[in-house]
Amino acid sequence: MSTMITDRTYRIAREDTQAMIVDVQERLTPHIYDHENIVKKTVTLIKGLQALNIPIMLNEQYKKGLGDTLPEVREVLVGNNAKGFEKVTFSACDNKDSWNHLAQQNRSVVLLFGVEAHVCVLQTALDLLDNGMQPVIIGDAVGSRFPYDKKQAIRRIRRAGGVITTVETILFELCRSSEDPAFKTISNLIK
Repeated sequence: MSTMITDRTYRIAREDTQAMIVDVQERLTPHIYDHENIVKKTVTLIKGLQALNIPIMLNEQYKKGLGDTLPEVREVLVGNNAKGFEKVTFSACDNKDSWNHLAQQNRSVVLLFGVEAHVCVLQTALDLLDNGMQPVIIGDAVGSRFPYDKKQAIRRIRRAGGVITTVETILFELCRSSEDPAFKTISNLIK
């Protein structure tokens, strides 16, 4: 068996990773297909990412019309992760403050989760790719009003070069070992 050498790595490393919550808001989320499970997965993911010290940013689309981030999501955000950015653009990358915050983290992998998969999540993912970053879509923590829209968005993101994964998969990948101090927290969250 020969060894192939490549410049590309496929593992997602904690030190290269940041996360973005997209538009999990009061007047939008209740209309999302399977929203109860998506919100539950979102809360689990946030708690796990915080145990791993992954920076998380919060984006909110047109708060006047769509309301605040759901209380159950906002209440688990702590410290700098509680900082949010309001936007009227569909892509968070088109919002100057959001983009500046992303770029300042100096982390090329961006975990994306929230709603709607086929609008704001999709456009943000495509813009991240266009800017040399790696979007990682947390498939069980994103949604759309209609399942077919989510399916097509996931398909398009994957074909463009985005990575699709799940809450449990990404938390254990970032943790890497049962000896990591965050392992026990993550293990308890997943149960």
